[in-house]
Amino acid sequence: MNYSTIDSDVLIIGAGGGGLRAALELDRTSLDVLVVGKREFGDAHTVKAAGGINASFGNLDPEDNWKIHAADTLREGGFINDPRAVELLCKKVPDRVKELREWGCNFNLTDSGSIDQRYFGAQSFRRTCFVGDRTGKAIEATLVDAIKGTNVARKQEVVVTKILTEEGRAIGAVGYDKKSSELLLFKVKAVLLAAGGYTQIYSRSSSRPHENTGDGPALAFDAGARLQDMEMVQFHPTGMVKPEEKLGSLVTEAVRGEGGKLFNTNDDRFMERYSPQKMELDARDKVARAIYREIEKGNGTEAGGVYLDISHEDSESVRERIPGIVEKFREVGVDPTSERMEVAPTTHYSMGGVKINFETGKTAVEGLFAVGEVTAGLHGANRLGGNSLAEVVTFGQHVAVALKEYAKSVSNPSAPEAMIKSGLAEIEDIRDGGGDNDPGELMDELGRVLWKHAGIVRTEEGLKQGLTRILNLRERANHIKAVDKINSERFDRAVELKFALPVAESVVRSAIAREESRGAHYRDDHRERLVDWKKNIEVMGSPEHPELKMRNVEKIPDTIKQALKEGYELDYHHLE
Repeated sequence: MNYSTIDSDVLIIGAGGGGLRAALELDRTSLDVLVVGKREFGDAHTVKAAGGINASFGNLDPEDNWKIHAADTLREGGFINDPRAVELLCKKVPDRVKELREWGCNFNLTDSGSIDQRYFGAQSFRRTCFVGDRTGKAIEATLVDAIKGTNVARKQEVVVTKILTEEGRAIGAVGYDKKSSELLLFKVKAVLLAAGGYTQIYSRSSSRPHENTGDGPALAFDAGARLQDMEMVQFHPTGMVKPEEKLGSLVTEAVRGEGGKLFNTNDDRFMERYSPQKMELDARDKVARAIYREIEKGNGTEAGGVYLDISHEDSESVRERIPGIVEKFREVGVDPTSERMEVAPTTHYSMGGVKINFETGKTAVEGLFAVGEVTAGLHGANRLGGNSLAEVVTFGQHVAVALKEYAKSVSNPSAPEAMIKSGLAEIEDIRDGGGDNDPGELMDELGRVLWKHAGIVRTEEGLKQGLTRILNLRERANHIKAVDKINSERFDRAVELKFALPVAESVVRSAIAREESRGAHYRDDHRERLVDWKKNIEVMGSPEHPELKMRNVEKIPDTIKQALKEGYELDYHHLE
């Protein structure tokens, strides 16, 4: 068996905002750091985060502060967030945003020269800093430029297929080079997972192909870490519905933050009925369900959407503040400055993921750390728009501090040859196949099952039907067709299927267990939020034999309780 060995102190899996910010922090030490990503360097999923990054500067609303930001985050998270994680984020993110500006990130500015801030859904004040509607792209580019002047090693278009552990400690990983088909062994002291979430396992998603396919949670679970809140999947209210190749592509919340309104085919601004106070800028789960209900009632378009209209706003301002959306729709023959856009909900973000200690980023596996969308706990049952970019830069820096102390304290491990060969053999087994099932077809079927049975509105009956079908898919996945070569679309799909199936099973099992509605998890047969369910669901055991455990959430700090009690809540009607 031929393979190449790469030695480093720290392996970072994922080259998006979280991975790169951690790498920059680690570069300040004598540690050798290697970042690997599935795409070309600089083209991670972070570039698709459009609308902005939250920081309570109060540049436009001086009343805002970190405590109110934390209160908003907990409230919209259904109070099952990790309160300490929320506190850390809201306190630390302003410094991270200032740092990005110092590094050259060209945020939109006010006339006075401070960072401009816009409204985002379910937030008490204007706290979302932005670069037009390409904020993630600007932040990723800023971090990439910063990395180029460091000693951080980078390897692009690499897929990690297994984290190697010995006696409960992460000691390396195996994977392959997507271009050359070369098998790779990584020998390291510590691993940082920054590999994103699992929304692409749904048939309609705002993610691009081959990203957010559940790699991170699956790798961690296989290594012995715990998963948490897997039932909490965010459905963004507005994705494109046509043409077919654009289905699910994100239409940023910034459109509604800049004054966009939602209408059904009866020209009814229906959010007046579902959320008369917050209207289009209510929490994402509530707006998504409202659109779902309108379409279900027969008030949707032929393509299965509703209308999003910003044509009443000044056209020059629209082109300046959401240029990406104007460009995206003009490519398909629609001018948002003068015409309505057709939109419908799309799978957008995973609140669930790997359980970590947010003080350190540590998982249950020694030497395995995690940051960003791959983790669970910060966002609870529903994520505020603008908090994902805030999370990756804040905890990328924060987690790296604990990681570097750990990596300095341990010696270089030596992975047994049998373990290495076993890990690499799994890659060859996927290539060699031995069955009749096409992995791409199985992956597509899985996406349809999840969208139908574990989507925006759920029931016990539907979820159990979905679980039965997923278990059937797991059996069929053991008998996939042979693949001619590793550097192929079919092989990538086979690897993604291996990751996606245990993740999908965890989503559905957790959704069956949570017999209430909270945040993004809406049970049509259990519509109320229940006090007894103010808990997190952990997934333990192994991918083959998952077990669920309920855990009470931690207490909210008194400082944040006071902000919750004061109940800052914006009436969005004054924006009309």
